[in-house]
Amino acid sequence: MVKVRNETEKDYKIVEEITRKAFYNLYVPGCAEHYLVHIMRQHKDFLPELDFVIELDGHVIGNIMYTKAELVDENGEKKEILTFGPVSILPEYQRMGYGKILMEHSFERASELGYDVIVIFGNPGNYVARGFKSCKKYNVCLEDGTFPSAMLVKELKPGALDGRKWIYHDSEVMQLDEKEAQLFDDGLEKMEKKYQPSQEEFYIHSHSLIF
Repeated sequence: MVKVRNETEKDYKIVEEITRKAFYNLYVPGCAEHYLVHIMRQHKDFLPELDFVIELDGHVIGNIMYTKAELVDENGEKKEILTFGPVSILPEYQRMGYGKILMEHSFERASELGYDVIVIFGNPGNYVARGFKSCKKYNVCLEDGTFPSAMLVKELKPGALDGRKWIYHDSEVMQLDEKEAQLFDDGLEKMEKKYQPSQEEFYIHSHSLIF
Protein backbone atom coordinates (compact mmCIF):
# COMPACT_ATOMS: atom_id res chain seq x y z
CA MET A 1 0.00 0.00 0.00
CA VAL A 2 1.30 3.44 -0.99
CA LYS A 3 0.58 6.48 1.18
CA VAL A 4 1.74 10.12 0.97
CA ARG A 5 1.59 12.18 4.16
CA ASN A 6 3.30 15.13 5.82
CA GLU A 7 6.65 14.49 7.44
CA THR A 8 6.66 14.37 11.25
CA GLU A 9 9.55 14.76 13.67
CA LYS A 10 9.87 10.99 14.02
CA ASP A 11 10.66 10.83 10.29
CA TYR A 12 13.57 13.29 10.40
CA LYS A 13 16.42 10.82 10.77
CA ILE A 14 15.11 8.31 8.23
CA VAL A 15 14.42 11.07 5.71
CA GLU A 16 17.98 12.34 6.07
CA GLU A 17 19.26 8.78 5.62
CA ILE A 18 17.11 8.30 2.51
CA THR A 19 18.36 11.59 1.06
CA ARG A 20 21.97 10.61 1.69
CA LYS A 21 21.52 7.20 0.04
CA ALA A 22 19.69 8.72 -2.93
CA PHE A 23 22.29 11.41 -3.64
CA TYR A 24 25.61 9.93 -2.54
CA ASN A 25 28.01 10.05 -5.50
CA LEU A 26 25.19 11.03 -7.84
CA TYR A 27 26.40 14.55 -8.71
CA VAL A 28 29.80 14.63 -7.00
CA PRO A 29 31.75 12.17 -4.88
CA GLY A 30 29.73 12.15 -1.64
CA CYS A 31 26.84 14.61 -1.27
CA ALA A 32 25.48 17.47 0.86
CA GLU A 33 21.75 17.12 0.23
CA HIS A 34 21.13 15.33 3.54
CA TYR A 35 22.74 18.25 5.37
CA LEU A 36 20.46 20.63 3.48
CA VAL A 37 17.46 18.61 4.66
CA HIS A 38 18.82 18.74 8.21
CA ILE A 39 19.06 22.55 8.32
CA MET A 40 16.16 23.42 6.02
CA ARG A 41 13.40 22.57 8.49
CA GLN A 42 14.45 25.44 10.79
CA HIS A 43 14.64 28.08 8.06
CA LYS A 44 12.04 30.81 7.61
CA ASP A 45 11.51 29.88 3.95
CA PHE A 46 10.73 26.23 4.70
CA LEU A 47 7.13 25.17 4.13
CA PRO A 48 6.16 22.32 6.49
CA GLU A 49 2.75 22.06 4.83
CA LEU A 50 4.58 21.01 1.63
CA ASP A 51 6.97 18.61 3.35
CA PHE A 52 5.88 15.11 2.37
CA VAL A 53 7.04 11.52 2.74
CA ILE A 54 5.87 8.54 0.74
CA GLU A 55 5.32 5.21 2.47
CA LEU A 56 5.23 1.73 0.97
CA ASP A 57 3.57 -0.82 3.25
CA GLY A 58 4.19 1.43 6.25
CA HIS A 59 7.86 2.14 5.51
CA VAL A 60 9.08 5.57 4.39
CA ILE A 61 10.89 5.24 1.05
CA GLY A 62 11.08 8.85 -0.13
CA ASN A 63 10.39 12.51 0.50
CA ILE A 64 9.99 15.95 -1.03
CA MET A 65 10.56 19.34 0.63
CA TYR A 66 9.64 22.86 -0.50
CA THR A 67 10.89 26.33 0.28
CA LYS A 68 9.71 29.75 -0.78
CA ALA A 69 11.60 31.45 -3.60
CA GLU A 70 11.11 34.70 -5.48
CA LEU A 71 10.83 36.16 -8.95
CA VAL A 72 11.58 39.86 -9.50
CA ASP A 73 10.70 41.67 -12.73
CA GLU A 74 12.61 44.57 -14.32
CA ASN A 75 10.49 47.12 -12.44
CA GLY A 76 11.27 45.50 -9.09
CA GLU A 77 7.88 43.84 -8.70
CA LYS A 78 8.21 40.66 -6.64
CA LYS A 79 6.33 37.40 -6.99
CA GLU A 80 6.51 34.70 -4.30
CA ILE A 81 6.92 31.25 -5.81
CA LEU A 82 8.06 27.77 -4.81
CA THR A 83 11.09 25.60 -5.28
CA PHE A 84 11.49 22.02 -4.16
CA GLY A 85 14.44 19.85 -3.37
CA PRO A 86 15.75 17.57 -2.43
CA VAL A 87 13.24 15.06 -3.72
CA SER A 88 14.53 11.63 -2.80
CA ILE A 89 13.57 8.01 -3.34
CA LEU A 90 15.58 5.13 -1.92
CA PRO A 91 17.77 3.75 -4.75
CA GLU A 92 16.09 0.32 -4.69
CA TYR A 93 12.70 1.95 -5.34
CA GLN A 94 13.73 4.44 -8.02
CA ARG A 95 12.25 4.32 -11.54
CA MET A 96 9.07 2.70 -10.20
CA GLY A 97 6.79 5.74 -10.24
CA TYR A 98 7.04 6.69 -6.57
CA GLY A 99 8.70 10.01 -7.31
CA LYS A 100 5.89 10.83 -9.73
CA ILE A 101 3.25 10.07 -7.06
CA LEU A 102 5.09 12.25 -4.55
CA MET A 103 5.52 15.18 -6.91
CA GLU A 104 1.97 15.13 -8.25
CA HIS A 105 0.59 15.04 -4.70
CA SER A 106 2.73 18.04 -3.76
CA PHE A 107 1.67 19.98 -6.88
CA GLU A 108 -1.98 19.50 -6.03
CA ARG A 109 -1.45 20.65 -2.44
CA ALA A 110 0.65 23.64 -3.54
CA SER A 111 -2.15 24.73 -5.89
CA GLU A 112 -4.68 24.43 -3.06
CA LEU A 113 -2.46 26.72 -0.98
CA GLY A 114 -2.55 29.37 -3.72
CA TYR A 115 0.90 28.94 -5.26
CA ASP A 116 1.07 29.09 -9.04
CA VAL A 117 4.73 28.72 -10.09
CA ILE A 118 7.56 26.31 -9.23
CA VAL A 119 11.18 26.83 -10.31
CA ILE A 120 13.78 24.09 -9.79
CA PHE A 121 17.24 23.06 -10.91
CA GLY A 122 17.45 19.49 -12.14
CA ASN A 123 18.04 17.05 -14.95
CA PRO A 124 15.34 17.94 -17.51
CA GLY A 125 14.84 14.25 -18.30
CA ASN A 126 13.49 13.73 -14.79
CA TYR A 127 10.99 16.57 -14.85
CA VAL A 128 9.63 17.44 -18.30
CA ALA A 129 7.07 14.63 -18.02
CA ARG A 130 5.79 16.37 -14.86
CA GLY A 131 5.04 19.56 -16.80
CA PHE A 132 8.30 21.43 -16.32
CA LYS A 133 9.67 23.47 -19.22
CA SER A 134 12.86 25.38 -19.93
CA CYS A 135 13.14 28.64 -17.99
CA LYS A 136 13.79 30.34 -21.33
CA LYS A 137 10.22 29.62 -22.46
CA TYR A 138 8.90 31.64 -19.50
CA ASN A 139 11.60 34.35 -19.71
CA VAL A 140 12.89 33.43 -16.23
CA CYS A 141 16.63 33.99 -15.85
CA LEU A 142 19.33 34.30 -13.22
CA GLU A 143 20.61 37.64 -11.94
CA ASP A 144 23.36 37.62 -14.58
CA GLY A 145 20.74 37.33 -17.34
CA THR A 146 21.55 33.72 -18.27
CA PHE A 147 19.10 30.87 -18.85
CA PRO A 148 20.62 27.65 -17.42
CA SER A 149 19.61 24.43 -19.15
CA ALA A 150 18.94 22.88 -15.74
CA MET A 151 16.62 25.67 -14.54
CA LEU A 152 13.08 24.47 -15.10
CA VAL A 153 9.71 26.14 -14.60
CA LYS A 154 6.24 24.74 -14.01
CA GLU A 155 3.07 26.82 -13.97
CA LEU A 156 0.56 25.36 -11.53
CA LYS A 157 -1.92 27.87 -12.93
CA PRO A 158 -1.77 28.36 -16.72
CA GLY A 159 -0.81 31.93 -17.59
CA ALA A 160 0.67 32.66 -14.17
CA LEU A 161 3.73 34.06 -15.93
CA ASP A 162 2.84 36.67 -18.53
CA GLY A 163 6.00 36.74 -20.65
CA ARG A 164 7.76 39.62 -18.92
CA LYS A 165 11.36 39.07 -17.88
CA TRP A 166 11.74 37.62 -14.39
CA ILE A 167 14.90 37.13 -12.33
CA TYR A 168 14.93 34.08 -10.09
CA HIS A 169 16.16 34.24 -6.48
CA ASP A 170 16.63 31.06 -4.45
CA SER A 171 16.09 30.87 -0.72
CA GLU A 172 19.29 31.69 1.16
CA VAL A 173 19.06 28.25 2.83
CA MET A 174 20.32 26.78 -0.46
CA GLN A 175 23.72 28.47 0.05
CA LEU A 176 25.36 25.69 2.03
CA ASP A 177 28.51 25.94 4.09
CA GLU A 178 30.57 23.13 2.55
CA LYS A 179 32.72 22.68 5.64
CA GLU A 180 29.67 22.32 7.89
CA ALA A 181 28.13 19.88 5.41
CA GLN A 182 31.30 17.78 5.44
CA LEU A 183 31.44 17.78 9.25
CA PHE A 184 27.83 16.62 9.35
CA ASP A 185 28.56 13.81 6.89
CA ASP A 186 31.67 12.78 8.80
CA GLY A 187 29.52 12.13 11.87
CA LEU A 188 27.42 9.53 10.03
CA GLU A 189 28.03 5.93 9.03
CA LYS A 190 30.85 5.89 6.50
CA MET A 191 29.95 5.64 2.81
CA GLU A 192 32.54 5.40 0.07
CA LYS A 193 33.02 8.52 -2.02
CA LYS A 194 33.67 7.58 -5.63
CA TYR A 195 33.23 8.62 -9.24
CA GLN A 196 30.30 7.47 -11.33
CA PRO A 197 29.18 8.55 -14.82
CA SER A 198 26.16 10.50 -13.53
CA GLN A 199 28.64 13.08 -12.21
CA GLU A 200 29.72 13.93 -15.74
CA GLU A 201 26.08 14.23 -16.79
CA PHE A 202 25.53 16.64 -13.87
CA TYR A 203 28.59 18.67 -14.89
CA ILE A 204 27.26 19.03 -18.44
CA HIS A 205 23.78 20.08 -17.33
CA SER A 206 25.01 22.44 -14.62
CA HIS A 207 27.40 24.24 -16.99
CA SER A 208 25.03 24.52 -19.98
CA LEU A 209 23.10 27.64 -20.96
CA ILE A 210 20.27 28.25 -23.43
CA PHE A 211 20.61 31.16 -25.84
